[in-house]
Amino acid sequence: MYISHLSLADYRSYVSVELPLDPGVTAFVGPNGQGKTNLVEAVGYLATLTSHRVAHDAPLVRMGASLAVIRGNVVRGDRSTLLEVEITPGKANRARINRSPATTARDIVGVLRTVLFAPEDLALVKGDPQGRRRFLDDLLVVRSPRYAAVRSDYDRVLKQRNALLKSAGAAVRASRGGSGVPDLRTLDVWDSHLARTGAELLAGRLELVSDLAPLVAKAYDAVAATEGGHADSAARIEYKSSLGADVEPSSDRELLSAALLDTTGRIRRDELDRGVSLVGPHRDDLALSLGPLPAKGYASHGESWSFALALRLASYELLRAAGDDPVLILDDVFAELDVQRRNRLAELAGSAEQVLVTAAVAADVPELLSGARVDVMGGEVRRIR
Repeated sequence: MYISHLSLADYRSYVSVELPLDPGVTAFVGPNGQGKTNLVEAVGYLATLTSHRVAHDAPLVRMGASLAVIRGNVVRGDRSTLLEVEITPGKANRARINRSPATTARDIVGVLRTVLFAPEDLALVKGDPQGRRRFLDDLLVVRSPRYAAVRSDYDRVLKQRNALLKSAGAAVRASRGGSGVPDLRTLDVWDSHLARTGAELLAGRLELVSDLAPLVAKAYDAVAATEGGHADSAARIEYKSSLGADVEPSSDRELLSAALLDTTGRIRRDELDRGVSLVGPHRDDLALSLGPLPAKGYASHGESWSFALALRLASYELLRAAGDDPVLILDDVFAELDVQRRNRLAELAGSAEQVLVTAAVAADVPELLSGARVDVMGGEVRRIR
C-alpha cells in the first residue's frame, strides 16, 4: 500500500499543494517551521481523521480560510482509490471516496493505513495515561475501522453520563438538607449504556494488547540491542483496567459489561460526590515495563526512545501481518536518536513499501533510507529527485 498523490487546499500553512509520490523512501527536507510536518500530518489525517499534533481540527485550517481539503490517491495492489476529506471547524467533516460522498467521514478510515513515529511519542513512555489510551484506540481503529464508531459512542455516553452525575450529585446533596430524594432511574439507564459501550471498547483493547505485546518485546530488542546482540532489559506491556486487579482480563463482552455495571453500582456514591465517571476505559492505562521496573520514571532517555520506537514498530508489524504494508511515517525522529538507534531504525524501516521521512537537513536521513527527496522551504514544495 502507498499513496501516489497528495493534494492540499488551505491546509495549515499551504494554500495549495500537488505532490506526486512513489513507493519506497521519500524524504521531506527543510529547516524547522517550513511545513514538512504539515505534509506528513495530512497523510496521517487522511488515514485516521486525527492529527498527532493537535486534539482539535481548527488549527488544521489555514488562517483566513473557512475549510481545508486533503485529497490522496491510495494504491493497494492493482486497485487505486481516491480519498478526500473536507475539514470545517465546528462542523462535521465530509468525505468522498472515488468522488462519491461518504455517508460519514468515518467511512474512509481503513482505506489508507499509516504508522507515524514523531518526537511527541516520547510522551507514550514518560507522559500521562491519556496519551497511551489514545495510542491504543488509534491503532485499534486503524486495525479494525468499526471501532471508530465504538470509540465515538463511548465518548458520547461518557459525556452525557458525567453531565448527569454532576446534576444528580447536586440533587443528592440538596436532599441531605431535607429537599427530598432525587430520582436516579435515568442514571441507571446511562450506567447500562456505559457498561455496554465500555465493554466493547475494553474488549478490543485487551485483544489488541495481547497481540501487540510479543511484537513490542521483539521490536525493543531489535532497536536497543547491545553489541552482544540483545537489549539489556526485556520490554513488556500490560493493560491496567480501572475495574481493579480482582477482575480477570477477558475479551468476553458480556462478562466485561457485567463487571462494569457491578462496579459502577458499588461506587455510585463516590461518583455522585465527584460528579464524574470513575470506572471505564477512560480511566485505564497501558503499563510499560523494562525488566522488573516500570519504564516511566526508571528508563533512561535512550531506553525511553527505544520503547517509544518499539511501540510504533510493533504497530507496523501488527498491521503488516494483516496483508498490506501500511505507510510508515518518520517525522523528524532521526535527529533525536544516537547513531546506533538511528541505524537500527533505518534497517527496520527499509523494508516498508512506502516510507515518508522528514528532516531538517539531508544528513539526518541515514544512507540506508536513500530515495526520493522533496525540499520544503517557505511554504513551497519542490521535488528534486
